[in-house]
Amino acid sequence: MTVISKLSIHQFRNLHTQHIKPCETINLFIGDNAQGKTNLIEAIYYLGHNRSFKTKILKEVIGFTCNKFQLSAQVDEYLIKLEKSKNQNTVTLNQKKINNTSQLSQILPIQIITPDKGFIVNGTPKNKRSYLDWGVFHVKPESAKIFKNYNKILKNINTLLANQQTNELNFWFLELAKVSIIINKNRVDYLQQLKQTLLSKQTKTLDPLIDSLDQFNYQFSSGWPKEVDETNEQSICQYLNKNTPSLLRVKHLNYGSHKANINFMFNGKNECFFSRGEQKTLSIIFWLAQVVLLVNLNIKPIILIDDLSSELDHTKINIILHYLKDLKVQTFITDIGHNSSIINHINPVIFQMYQGEIKQQD
Repeated sequence: MTVISKLSIHQFRNLHTQHIKPCETINLFIGDNAQGKTNLIEAIYYLGHNRSFKTKILKEVIGFTCNKFQLSAQVDEYLIKLEKSKNQNTVTLNQKKINNTSQLSQILPIQIITPDKGFIVNGTPKNKRSYLDWGVFHVKPESAKIFKNYNKILKNINTLLANQQTNELNFWFLELAKVSIIINKNRVDYLQQLKQTLLSKQTKTLDPLIDSLDQFNYQFSSGWPKEVDETNEQSICQYLNKNTPSLLRVKHLNYGSHKANINFMFNGKNECFFSRGEQKTLSIIFWLAQVVLLVNLNIKPIILIDDLSSELDHTKINIILHYLKDLKVQTFITDIGHNSSIINHINPVIFQMYQGEIKQQD
């Protein structure tokens, strides 16, 4: 079970130097707007990914009058430390430098639910792939190397296309086809496991979240046109070779695993017709199904939830929090509408936030 037993933050956005000791179940952070609640969620996410989910600009996450930030966490038997400045990016694991972010993600698996990162249902294809590949990685950690290899191959192909060079394209097309087949199979296998989880008894207690939950479905699109057999190297290569002239015109590869998508349906409707409340509720159900799948594989992720009360009523919030508590996963959550009855039922450790300062309530 993954547990953060101690968290230290130094000059991350408006969070000044401080240390907290979260509990192993639900940790609730309350406070008015602009007090630093989302910044805390972002800091924990940063520790597991070595990046923010909100920005790519480093100076936005460093304290206003500072030139660097530091984060550290005791995660089971591992001490993770991260320090970033304009000129330095140091990540250590038990005081030894590491360069592989995937190693961080394995030790600190994080599932995040926040409007800032976007809903997966009716979200962008990029966001859908991000959540999908997060699950694939934790089920099959070796997939990190495969994705890295795919991106290198794709970069080489796009460089050749941009420079109108065709002499090496056939070789790289074949390499791309080989890797694409593996990525596609891993994604399809994972989604099948996820669908089985979603229809299992383990998710029955989520039924009250939305009517006709059994009508919630999704289809995977591999990123290749319908005439391509995405499981066959020859089919992929033939398509790429046949369409090389048009690829040279657009100067990049506009099909492939980097264009994959998930299409969601509910009660016969396409996701673009869902209400915003349906989008959020079904996104949470999809996220929770991923958590359950990992728990079944003895991988217990850290759950980060920001701003749960927007567009969800107290009944739904209560169901979600009880579900997380029963799963026995460590959860960091902000803003549940300050509802005392819900707080009393889940009995969380409560932290008050004011102007970037975090204090545990007695």
